[in-house]
Amino acid sequence: MKKYPSGWTLLQLLVGLAILGILATLALSGRSDYADRVKITQAKQDINVIALALDDMRLEQGKLPSSLADIGMGNMRDPWGNPYFYLNIQTAKGNGKLRKDRNLVPINTDYDLYSSGPDGKTVSPLTAKASQDDIIRAGDGSFIGVASEF
Repeated sequence: MKKYPSGWTLLQLLVGLAILGILATLALSGRSDYADRVKITQAKQDINVIALALDDMRLEQGKLPSSLADIGMGNMRDPWGNPYFYLNIQTAKGNGKLRKDRNLVPINTDYDLYSSGPDGKTVSPLTAKASQDDIIRAGDGSFIGVASEF
């Protein structure tokens, strides 16, 4: 009987390491995608809570507040550590600061409320690259989600 040496060949070790590397890459990218989705969901929930507080104040006092601090949410931060942005459209001067869709039409008629998203950058038109990852409230509250999906 012929006796084969026990152990692994260099080729077997390299193939095994390659497979482990691929599996680790897939696992880490899946975890990263999951963490991003969790943060987006948290921002959407926060915006919904803030919007409910703003709407309650409008019902009770007949007007919207001038800032989030007026409803006790001025220090609230999004999951990426950035402040939430609020603009009362009724008291805003001009259309320059209003969030706008691809046709440059304001996305709300009452107030703008949004997070600047993971990159912390934002500009008025949602079609701009800096605004694509923003989490927004649009359609007077009928849409809360990622700006690129609006």
